[in-house]
Formats: sequence, C-alpha cells, structure tokens
Amino acid sequence: MALVNGESIKSELEMFDVPCQDDSVLDKMVEQCICNRIQADEMVLEWVAYSTTKNGLKLTLDTLEQFEHEVLNKRNKSKQILRKEETHNRTRDIHTLQDLIKAEEEEENLLDAYSTPAKGSQKRALTTPENPHSKRSAALLASPGLLLSPASFSPSATPSQKYSQRGGKGEVVVTFGAVQGTRWAGRKAPGAGVQLELLEGPEDSLRCSYKYMFQRLRDVRNVLTEKIEELGDGLRSHFTIEEFSPVSLPAQDSITVLGQVCCDSNGKLNAHSVLLEAGPEQGGQQVPVDLSELKEYSLFPGQVVVMEGMNTTGRKLMASKLYEGVPLPFYTSEVKTEMDEEPMNILVACGPYTPSDSLTFDPLLDLINVIVRDRPDVCLLLGPFVDSKHEQIEKAQVTETFEAIFSRCIESIVDGTKSVGCRLVFVPSQRDIHHHFIYPQPPFTLPNLSKDQAQRVTLVPDPCTLLIDGVTFGLTSTDILFHMGAEEISCGTGSDRFSRILKHMLTQRSYYPLYPPVEEVNMDYEKFQSFGQMPLTPDVLIIPSELRYFVKDVVGCVCVNPGRLTKGQVGGTYGRLLIQRSAASDDGRRGCPCLAAQVVKI
Repeated sequence: MALVNGESIKSELEMFDVPCQDDSVLDKMVEQCICNRIQADEMVLEWVAYSTTKNGLKLTLDTLEQFEHEVLNKRNKSKQILRKEETHNRTRDIHTLQDLIKAEEEEENLLDAYSTPAKGSQKRALTTPENPHSKRSAALLASPGLLLSPASFSPSATPSQKYSQRGGKGEVVVTFGAVQGTRWAGRKAPGAGVQLELLEGPEDSLRCSYKYMFQRLRDVRNVLTEKIEELGDGLRSHFTIEEFSPVSLPAQDSITVLGQVCCDSNGKLNAHSVLLEAGPEQGGQQVPVDLSELKEYSLFPGQVVVMEGMNTTGRKLMASKLYEGVPLPFYTSEVKTEMDEEPMNILVACGPYTPSDSLTFDPLLDLINVIVRDRPDVCLLLGPFVDSKHEQIEKAQVTETFEAIFSRCIESIVDGTKSVGCRLVFVPSQRDIHHHFIYPQPPFTLPNLSKDQAQRVTLVPDPCTLLIDGVTFGLTSTDILFHMGAEEISCGTGSDRFSRILKHMLTQRSYYPLYPPVEEVNMDYEKFQSFGQMPLTPDVLIIPSELRYFVKDVVGCVCVNPGRLTKGQVGGTYGRLLIQRSAASDDGRRGCPCLAAQVVKI
C-alpha cells in the first residue's frame, strides 16, 4: 500500500473539482484510508459516488462520518465475507512472483504424487525446518529487487485467522481506582497544552547512540561498588546505623554488615547458596549467609542489603535481621495545581504489534481505531515494533528491510492519529531487530518525519523517566518482571511476587537491579549507572511483561503491566489511565495522581 497523505487526497479531489480547504477534513480522509486499507484515488472515487447519490453532498467532517458509517463499514464487511469464500475455493489468482513460484511447486508435488518414480530417481526434499523455501524460490527471493519490494512485508502476508476470530474485544480485564462513571476520553483538544519532557533534561539524558562493547571488568566493578556505597548511605541514615563491620571479620557480638547478595555458583539462587559480597570499604570479601533465623525475607542476586547477625568464625554469617532498602521521594512541583482542570487520559500499549503467524499489522490498526475513538491526550507506545522473535523474521521471509517496515509502521501511527492530535511517545525495545541491542537503549531516530509530525512525536530511551503535566512516569520495555521472577527467593513475606519485585525496583532505585543480568540483556554498566537508575520514585511505573497484566499500588507508586498487544497468534491487551495532578497536603504528602486505570483486550 502506497503512502497516503493530505496532498495526495487533495490532488485526487481536484481532479473531480471537489473543493476542500479544511486540513481537518483531509486528515480525517487520510485516517479513513489507513484504517480501511484503501488508496487515495479509491477513497475519492467512493466519496464522489456517494455524494452524487446524495444530491451533491458537501465535504465536511460530519458528512465524512456519515460516509464512513454507510459506505466504508459495509465495504469492510463484504470483504470479510469474500475472504471466507476464497478459503473454500480451490482456484487461485496469481498476482505476484511469489504466488507463481508457490503454485508451480505445488503442481510439481502433485505430479510426483501420481507418478511412479524409477529406482534411484527419488527426489530429495528441498525444504528444511530452517529454510522452508525450495532452492529455486530461495534464489529468487534473495534478489535485491524482491527483498526491497514495497508490495508487501512478506511473501505470505495473509491476515491471521486466529486473530481475526478472537473473542472478548474491548473487554475490561483489570480495573483500578474509581472506575464507575469514568469517561475514558481525552480533553476537548487532546494533546494541546500537554507539557511532556524527560525528567533528566536533554543534557543529562540518553539522546543518541553510543559506542559499546568497550567496557572493562574494572569499570563494571567500580559501578557495582558505587551502587553498594550509595544505597548503604541511604540505609545507614534511615535506620540510624553507626557503622558497618567487615563481613569476614570474626566477632563474638552481633554485627551489622552491608553488601550485595550473590549466588555461590552459576545456578539459581536458593536459601542455601546465598553469599553477601561487601564493598571495598568493608573488606570486599564474600561470606556465606545462613537464613534459618530470619522469619521472612525476599532476596535476589544484585540486591544491596544490610544484615544484622553473628559471625563468630568469620566464615559464615548467621543473619538475625534484614534491613530493606528505602525508596526515593516523589516529585514535587512548585507550580500551583488547579483542582478544576480536566483529567488527562493516557493510553499505554506494548508490542509486538503483529500476530506471530503473520506480518500484517492488524492489531496496530485496531489500536489506531481505539485511539481515534477514545481520543487520549498522550499515547505511550513501547516496542518491539519489528519483533526479532517473529517467526517470519527469524526465517528471513520478509521482502523489505527492517528499517522500511519500521518506518511504515510509525508513519501509519502518526498519520492515522493526526485528526486526534494526541502526543505520541515511542520507547524502543531490545527485541526491535533494526535497533541497537544494548541496555540502556538509545531512542529511535526518525529523520523522515515532517515538522508538523515531529511536534507530536517524542522519542525516548529505554529506560526513562518522563514528566507529563507535573506527573512522573517511569518507562521500561525490558521484561524485568520476568527476569527477576525467575531469580527471586522468598520466605514468609505474605505478599504476591509481583508486588515484591516492584518494591525491590523502587527500593533499589533502579530500572534493572538484577546482577548478573540474564543472557539476553546486553548491559553497558557505565551508561547504566548514568541512565538506568531512578532519579526519584515515579508516580506511575509502566512495566510491560510476558507475565499476566495488572495494576497495583506499591509504596504509593501505581505500577501498570498493560500486557502485550498480541499474545502469539491471538490478541492481547492495552492499558489506559486517567491522571490528574494532585496538590500536596500540609504534611507534604501527595494524593495518588492516578484516578482510575484499566487493562482492556484489543
């Protein structure tokens, strides 16, 4: 599908002498083209035919809504019926070279099935699990002309049947706050006047790509040491601890030690394999920890803790008390809050934006329709946009470059929501195959955006902390919940695992406190020290995961896992929040800025 924009629509209208000087009307027609997958000329022909039957209907936003209801919606329904009929029809229309190759191969296989091969003439199978194409088709598909063809993303870019037949569309699966009577819509002018910026500022935030794979073990050690010392200072002042003792020094009295939790082997952490590794100021050594006297604990590798206990031999610490970390304060603004201002509607979605069995962006188009319907003020869209784990991408079955697919995906989102006017925030993922495979991850670069488009688009790194109209948002697309959930051990805590992990993130003041990280996370520790830490406790923490969606209040922070927009071959979920900045009370405490939140099936 060629790119549709206001200029192409306007030129087609001029051919039929249809006047249109209203940019909002052109934006609406572009949006209808994208959502209904039709070209500019086809759209104008449909409109001319429709307006002629209505005695020369004028082109306005109201008449376009009527046109969409009476013509475009019925057109889509008839297309769906035709698709179902075609699946039962054995005949085939060949439109592309790939279809021709496939048809010829099927004919050859059919002839082989009815023939009696001579001895020794049995054909060897030309397909393998890694490469399902025959040699002939593989050679043709590898040619640059076909790989860069803009005709389709894939030789088999057919819509996913399981996704189209999904149930529960629009079903609310999680609610939080005062949901009853809530109007899930943006302000009268969505996006207008929304103040959106990176909390760290442009100078102190990760704004562009950087060189990696140059770090030394000494530098990694320095970063970990500084983390132990920084968190230790906070624990010392909060719990009024006089001093920390060396972890391996024999003592007959109870001692208080500071260190980082680690495992005594390369296996998974358990209650019998816990080591406490001290910083250089406390001797820099490791000591095994006996947890049998602790009534409750929750530990993971990389956690900085303070323990109290006995170490009579200097070879094992009998822990009797565990001091947990302390979260940072919330953001406070000097700007006076107007209590009568309208709440802000924020939509949150996380990729993949295609089903696993097809490279058609049907879920993304459905999400654009939701944005057009609900008209949120801000859309937080997290990657992956071009998923490296997609079946067809893993098998190299795409006919465009990954960058081209990504550009078309972003242009569809920007143009499809132009009439809404909402702000768009794009967060990269390490599963985005066209982007840097490093953590922290620099923001996307979109040099082809026009000036008008760039005003609505904000490109941020992973992770980051955003300030939106006085409310702070912590964002990360890395699945830290899944990674920490596999490593954390606990006893007698009584809380659910999600809440424990989220509390660990807030008290360790880090978007990725796990050390060592999982193999799929390529960590640059020098950049992580600068850009992977929380500058404060966010009001809202967006933390998408493969694990089940939720909305939870953890130590005053509203933590949202919106799920993923697709789960395999079927539809997933997205989140929406109603936010209102709250004024501080006399004692300095602030009310929760999240009035209501929902997780909804796409």
